[in-house]
Amino acid sequence: MDSDAVHFFWEGKTISELMVNDRIRDPEVRVIGDDGAQLGVMPINEAMRLAEEAGLDLIKIAPKAEPPVCRIVDYGKFRYEQTRREKEARKKQKTVEIKEIRITPNTGKHDLETKHGNARRFLQKGDRVKITMRFRGREMAHMMKSKPVLDEFAASLADIASVERAAKVEGRSMTIILCEKKSDKKDRRKI
Repeated sequence: MDSDAVHFFWEGKTISELMVNDRIRDPEVRVIGDDGAQLGVMPINEAMRLAEEAGLDLIKIAPKAEPPVCRIVDYGKFRYEQTRREKEARKKQKTVEIKEIRITPNTGKHDLETKHGNARRFLQKGDRVKITMRFRGREMAHMMKSKPVLDEFAASLADIASVERAAKVEGRSMTIILCEKKSDKKDRRKI
Protein backbone atom coordinates (compact mmCIF):
# COMPACT_ATOMS: atom_id res chain seq x y z
CA MET A 1 0.00 0.00 0.00
CA ASP A 2 1.07 3.54 -0.65
CA SER A 3 2.12 5.34 2.51
CA ASP A 4 0.66 8.67 1.36
CA ALA A 5 -2.70 7.21 0.17
CA VAL A 6 -5.89 7.87 2.09
CA HIS A 7 -7.50 4.64 3.27
CA PHE A 8 -11.24 4.10 3.78
CA PHE A 9 -12.76 0.95 5.26
CA TRP A 10 -15.33 -1.20 3.43
CA GLU A 11 -16.44 -4.70 4.49
CA GLY A 12 -13.40 -5.33 6.66
CA LYS A 13 -10.84 -4.16 4.12
CA THR A 14 -9.66 -0.73 3.14
CA ILE A 15 -11.22 0.66 0.00
CA SER A 16 -7.74 1.33 -1.35
CA GLU A 17 -7.27 -2.48 -1.33
CA LEU A 18 -10.20 -2.80 -3.76
CA MET A 19 -8.92 -3.31 -7.25
CA VAL A 20 -9.74 -0.22 -9.31
CA ASN A 21 -8.98 0.38 -13.00
CA ASP A 22 -5.31 -0.49 -13.77
CA ARG A 23 -4.87 -2.53 -10.58
CA ILE A 24 -7.17 -5.28 -11.90
CA ARG A 25 -4.86 -8.02 -13.24
CA ASP A 26 -7.34 -10.74 -14.22
CA PRO A 27 -7.44 -11.63 -17.94
CA GLU A 28 -11.26 -12.01 -18.02
CA VAL A 29 -13.96 -10.46 -15.83
CA ARG A 30 -17.74 -10.44 -15.60
CA VAL A 31 -18.87 -6.83 -16.03
CA ILE A 32 -21.91 -5.07 -14.59
CA GLY A 33 -22.78 -1.73 -16.18
CA ASP A 34 -23.40 1.56 -14.36
CA ASP A 35 -27.17 0.98 -14.68
CA GLY A 36 -26.88 -2.48 -13.05
CA ALA A 37 -27.25 -4.44 -16.30
CA GLN A 38 -25.12 -7.55 -16.88
CA LEU A 39 -22.71 -6.87 -19.77
CA GLY A 40 -21.29 -10.40 -19.67
CA VAL A 41 -17.82 -11.95 -19.45
CA MET A 42 -15.15 -10.08 -21.43
CA PRO A 43 -11.41 -9.46 -21.53
CA ILE A 44 -10.12 -6.85 -19.08
CA ASN A 45 -9.02 -4.54 -21.91
CA GLU A 46 -12.55 -4.33 -23.29
CA ALA A 47 -14.00 -3.76 -19.79
CA MET A 48 -11.51 -0.95 -19.20
CA ARG A 49 -12.41 0.59 -22.57
CA LEU A 50 -16.16 0.52 -21.71
CA ALA A 51 -15.48 2.19 -18.35
CA GLU A 52 -13.28 4.82 -19.97
CA GLU A 53 -15.91 5.60 -22.64
CA ALA A 54 -18.52 6.10 -19.92
CA GLY A 55 -16.12 8.35 -17.99
CA LEU A 56 -16.33 6.07 -14.96
CA ASP A 57 -14.12 3.60 -13.07
CA LEU A 58 -13.93 -0.19 -13.20
CA ILE A 59 -14.05 -1.66 -9.67
CA LYS A 60 -13.59 -5.34 -8.79
CA ILE A 61 -16.44 -6.00 -6.35
CA ALA A 62 -16.29 -9.82 -6.11
CA PRO A 63 -12.67 -10.95 -6.47
CA LYS A 64 -13.32 -14.56 -5.41
CA ALA A 65 -16.02 -15.22 -8.03
CA GLU A 66 -15.11 -17.20 -11.13
CA PRO A 67 -14.53 -15.07 -13.23
CA PRO A 68 -14.16 -12.03 -10.90
CA VAL A 69 -17.03 -9.54 -11.01
CA CYS A 70 -16.28 -5.92 -11.87
CA ARG A 71 -18.64 -2.97 -11.95
CA ILE A 72 -18.51 0.21 -13.98
CA VAL A 73 -19.24 3.02 -11.53
CA ASP A 74 -17.96 6.37 -10.30
CA TYR A 75 -15.37 5.40 -7.65
CA GLY A 76 -15.97 8.46 -5.43
CA LYS A 77 -19.74 7.92 -5.43
CA PHE A 78 -19.26 4.19 -4.78
CA ARG A 79 -16.99 4.90 -1.81
CA TYR A 80 -19.46 7.46 -0.40
CA GLU A 81 -22.45 5.10 -0.69
CA GLN A 82 -20.57 2.23 0.98
CA THR A 83 -19.56 4.33 3.98
CA ARG A 84 -23.13 5.68 4.25
CA ARG A 85 -24.60 2.14 4.20
CA GLU A 86 -22.20 1.03 6.94
CA LYS A 87 -23.15 4.04 9.04
CA GLU A 88 -26.87 3.24 8.64
CA ALA A 89 -26.27 -0.41 9.57
CA ARG A 90 -24.44 0.66 12.74
CA LYS A 91 -27.33 2.98 13.67
CA LYS A 92 -29.88 0.19 13.42
CA GLN A 93 -27.92 -2.19 15.65
CA LYS A 94 -29.34 -2.50 19.15
CA THR A 95 -26.67 -3.01 21.76
CA VAL A 96 -27.91 -4.80 24.84
CA GLU A 97 -25.96 -3.84 27.91
CA ILE A 98 -25.48 -5.91 31.02
CA LYS A 99 -26.08 -3.79 34.10
CA GLU A 100 -24.58 -5.11 37.31
CA ILE A 101 -26.11 -4.83 40.76
CA ARG A 102 -23.89 -5.79 43.68
CA ILE A 103 -25.18 -7.00 47.00
CA THR A 104 -23.74 -8.80 50.02
CA PRO A 105 -25.32 -11.45 52.25
CA ASN A 106 -25.81 -8.76 54.90
CA THR A 107 -27.45 -6.14 52.67
CA GLY A 108 -30.35 -4.56 54.51
CA LYS A 109 -34.01 -4.93 53.51
CA HIS A 110 -34.40 -1.30 52.42
CA ASP A 111 -31.19 -1.40 50.36
CA LEU A 112 -32.44 -4.57 48.64
CA GLU A 113 -35.71 -2.78 47.77
CA THR A 114 -33.74 0.09 46.23
CA LYS A 115 -31.61 -2.30 44.20
CA HIS A 116 -34.75 -4.19 43.22
CA GLY A 117 -36.20 -0.93 41.83
CA ASN A 118 -33.01 -0.24 39.88
CA ALA A 119 -33.07 -3.75 38.40
CA ARG A 120 -36.72 -3.31 37.37
CA ARG A 121 -35.85 -0.01 35.65
CA PHE A 122 -32.90 -1.58 33.78
CA LEU A 123 -35.03 -4.52 32.63
CA GLN A 124 -37.81 -2.23 31.40
CA LYS A 125 -35.25 -0.36 29.28
CA GLY A 126 -34.32 -3.68 27.63
CA ASP A 127 -30.98 -4.28 29.35
CA ARG A 128 -29.91 -7.52 30.97
CA VAL A 129 -29.19 -7.44 34.71
CA LYS A 130 -26.39 -9.30 36.45
CA ILE A 131 -26.91 -9.56 40.21
CA THR A 132 -23.66 -10.26 42.01
CA MET A 133 -23.47 -11.26 45.66
CA ARG A 134 -19.96 -10.70 46.96
CA PHE A 135 -18.55 -12.66 49.90
CA ARG A 136 -15.76 -11.52 52.19
CA GLY A 137 -13.90 -13.33 54.94
CA ARG A 138 -16.05 -15.73 56.99
CA GLU A 139 -19.01 -15.18 54.62
CA MET A 140 -17.28 -17.61 52.24
CA ALA A 141 -18.11 -20.51 54.59
CA HIS A 142 -21.86 -19.80 54.26
CA MET A 143 -22.15 -19.18 50.51
CA MET A 144 -24.91 -21.68 49.85
CA LYS A 145 -27.05 -20.27 52.68
CA SER A 146 -27.12 -16.97 50.76
CA LYS A 147 -28.34 -18.52 47.50
CA PRO A 148 -32.02 -18.13 48.49
CA VAL A 149 -31.47 -14.34 48.70
CA LEU A 150 -30.51 -14.29 45.01
CA ASP A 151 -33.38 -16.63 44.10
CA GLU A 152 -35.82 -14.43 46.01
CA PHE A 153 -34.45 -11.33 44.24
CA ALA A 154 -35.07 -13.02 40.87
CA ALA A 155 -38.52 -14.25 41.94
CA SER A 156 -39.56 -10.71 42.91
CA LEU A 157 -38.84 -9.63 39.31
CA ALA A 158 -40.55 -12.68 37.76
CA ASP A 159 -43.40 -10.54 36.37
CA ILE A 160 -41.06 -8.76 33.92
CA ALA A 161 -37.89 -10.90 33.88
CA SER A 162 -36.78 -14.44 33.35
CA VAL A 163 -33.59 -16.07 34.60
CA GLU A 164 -31.10 -16.28 31.74
CA ARG A 165 -28.40 -17.93 33.83
CA ALA A 166 -29.08 -19.53 37.22
CA ALA A 167 -27.04 -18.72 40.33
CA LYS A 168 -23.42 -19.67 39.79
CA VAL A 169 -20.39 -19.35 42.07
CA GLU A 170 -17.46 -17.50 40.49
CA GLY A 171 -14.57 -17.12 42.89
CA ARG A 172 -15.64 -14.94 45.83
CA SER A 173 -19.02 -14.09 44.34
CA MET A 174 -22.27 -15.70 43.23
CA THR A 175 -24.05 -14.30 40.18
CA ILE A 176 -27.39 -14.64 38.46
CA ILE A 177 -28.33 -13.02 35.12
CA LEU A 178 -31.85 -11.83 34.36
CA CYS A 179 -33.28 -10.73 31.02
CA GLU A 180 -36.56 -9.21 29.97
CA LYS A 181 -39.35 -11.70 29.23
CA LYS A 182 -40.04 -12.28 25.54
CA SER A 183 -43.74 -11.36 25.78
CA ASP A 184 -42.85 -8.03 27.44
CA LYS A 185 -40.51 -7.16 24.57
CA LYS A 186 -43.35 -7.59 22.06
CA ASP A 187 -45.78 -5.55 24.15
CA ARG A 188 -43.27 -2.73 24.57
CA ARG A 189 -42.74 -2.51 20.78
CA LYS A 190 -46.48 -2.08 20.18
CA ILE A 191 -46.68 0.93 22.51
